[in-house]
Amino acid sequence: MDSLTQIVLGAACGELVAGKKIGNRAMIWGGIAGTIPDLDVLSQFVSDEITALAFHRGISHSLFFAVLAPVLFGFLSKRLYDSDLYKTKGWRIGITSFWILLLAIPALSANLGNGFSPLSLVYFGVLAALVFLISRTYWKKELKPVEMSLKQWYFLFFLAIITHPLLDCCTAYGTQIFQPFLDTRVAWDNISVADPAYTVPFMIPLIIAAFFRTNLKMRSFLNILGIGLSSIYLTWTVFNKLHVNDVFEKSLQTEAIPYKRYRVSPTILNNFLWSGIAETEEAFYMGQYSILDEEEIFSPLTRIEKNHHLLDGHMDDEEIKTLIWFSDNYFNVILNKDSILQYNDLRYGTISGKIESEEDYIFFFQLREEDGVLRASQKDNKPPDINQEGLKKFYDRIKGIKEPADQN
Repeated sequence: MDSLTQIVLGAACGELVAGKKIGNRAMIWGGIAGTIPDLDVLSQFVSDEITALAFHRGISHSLFFAVLAPVLFGFLSKRLYDSDLYKTKGWRIGITSFWILLLAIPALSANLGNGFSPLSLVYFGVLAALVFLISRTYWKKELKPVEMSLKQWYFLFFLAIITHPLLDCCTAYGTQIFQPFLDTRVAWDNISVADPAYTVPFMIPLIIAAFFRTNLKMRSFLNILGIGLSSIYLTWTVFNKLHVNDVFEKSLQTEAIPYKRYRVSPTILNNFLWSGIAETEEAFYMGQYSILDEEEIFSPLTRIEKNHHLLDGHMDDEEIKTLIWFSDNYFNVILNKDSILQYNDLRYGTISGKIESEEDYIFFFQLREEDGVLRASQKDNKPPDINQEGLKKFYDRIKGIKEPADQN
């Protein structure tokens, strides 16, 4: 999930464990812990692009890390609050600046060179508001002593960290939760990587709770309310996916498509419009379905040629093997208008659900031969050009409104 959601989830976990003992510091430490796994994006600054891609959602998102890392973080936190260092103004300003920078890194790394999405701007707005709130409270007020056992510190970090990869498993990207023992990417595909319907109702009660005293029942109630709303919505997405699976299977049977396997996942920012991709021996079939459609059917289903033969002689190239593993073999290859091989990860489909040009694919890599092997890169990729008309069509499609050509 997006960084803002992971911070909210971590903060709620921190409040649940230690809110009554250390107040808003529980939310802050929980939010920090909730974003720690995503600091693996720093690998892009010390490794090549494809290695960083494979490393993301790896060991830092594993059960192994979630169990062991809180030992260190809990120990350091206990030592900090057993000393008087945390009371000094220099420490307060320094640690705030350090953690805000770390919280900003995942969003910065995802947006550098591609412009900033509206969701990213909201995220940075939340961080700015957090800095303002901290400067008016944490930097100035006299801090109360913190009486937390090592066990309580461990549990705070453990709960905030382990919920991060578990939530990430619900998306299509894939999470290597069994590292370092297995590199299997777990992806349940029941929620988008960014879904305001999950995050906003979760975040608002938590923000309100931060203004209540630690000993008031209303504070705990608001936090539990946020956790409850998010859990109910997440449960709904699971049942929604089961329904959409059934619709896609029936659609494939109706079209007499002899599929070997398939997967469906929600499109960005919602859980109403779903994209489906099915594999046959020679091709893939892609389509969209909104749970608000009049008919329960993925229509039309677009045939996409695999063109895997374009990689003949390069299937054993290291970066090609990594991409095939990363995309779970849901990929096709085309020769784009610049005569450059383009590797398309079909799990993410297209905005419109159709393939009218090479630029319709959401997630793709350009392949160039260097020293006899193919190298993959996204650096020259331009983000999809989605204008106001395109956004309206996407919103209409979510509501179950199809273009006239799609209704035949």
